[in-house]
Amino acid sequence: MTMLDTPLPSAEAYVAFLTSQDIPVLRRTERELDALRSETESVNGKRIAAIVLADPLMTLKVLAYLQANRRESQNHDITTVDRAIMMMGIAPFLDTFAGMPTLEDRLAAHPKALLGVLQVITRARRAAHYARDWAIARHDLDVDEITVAALLYETSEILCWIFAPQLALRIQNMQQRDPRLRSEIAQRTILGVTGRAIQLALVRAWKLPELLVMLQDENTQDNPRVRNVLLANRFTRHVARGWDDPALPDDIADIEKLIRFGREQVLKRLAVPAAYVERFLPDDSSDPLIE
Repeated sequence: MTMLDTPLPSAEAYVAFLTSQDIPVLRRTERELDALRSETESVNGKRIAAIVLADPLMTLKVLAYLQANRRESQNHDITTVDRAIMMMGIAPFLDTFAGMPTLEDRLAAHPKALLGVLQVITRARRAAHYARDWAIARHDLDVDEITVAALLYETSEILCWIFAPQLALRIQNMQQRDPRLRSEIAQRTILGVTGRAIQLALVRAWKLPELLVMLQDENTQDNPRVRNVLLANRFTRHVARGWDDPALPDDIADIEKLIRFGREQVLKRLAVPAAYVERFLPDDSSDPLIE
């Protein structure tokens, strides 16, 4: 596997490099899908979809494959994993995604990078969980689309850890030295471009559904569906630093506006630890603390 040790000159150069690579998946994903190949008569699509959606890399591979092999008769985008499996069929799906390279094998010689990418993948899963929960609360017309968009929001950072581990570590070190440093500034300093620029260019290069482009485009954040995805990822990034992170009060206020629940309901939904509940209650609240 080719790895980058020095930055490339443009977002387009990163896209050309990344789209030429065989993207690995989590070892657990490969093992679980492999185990299902002897059960094709009894396994259902939802079981496979659950395995895929636990791995943002696998989710990306599935959607990119569908677009690259789109039939001429197909007149609509496939934006969810359930629909992708339904279109391909269970046995063909499992055959198509057999023998995939694994993340753990690819980064065996780079343990710090492996730890870094696993942390981002964990964060992406949590963001997808929050985004789905809030989409349900908002009565969104297609909760699965929101879930997938939130899961894939961290794609460029994940791919950087895999294919440019030394550069990713330099970005991490910069932010550890200055916790207030914005990710975009650190990325531009080390990579020459922002992760978001790479991300949107990748989504278009892989011809992923236009809805996923819109949901991940910060220029359309007045759209409540876009805010759902952006806020889920922002909140997850902040809460990963601890419930005392200074950005969380603003995040929680924005979540309250998004789902239109009372503050106490929001805090319960987020499972805020009892020791931190008072911090997030409005100053003028006279309601008792959540037990």
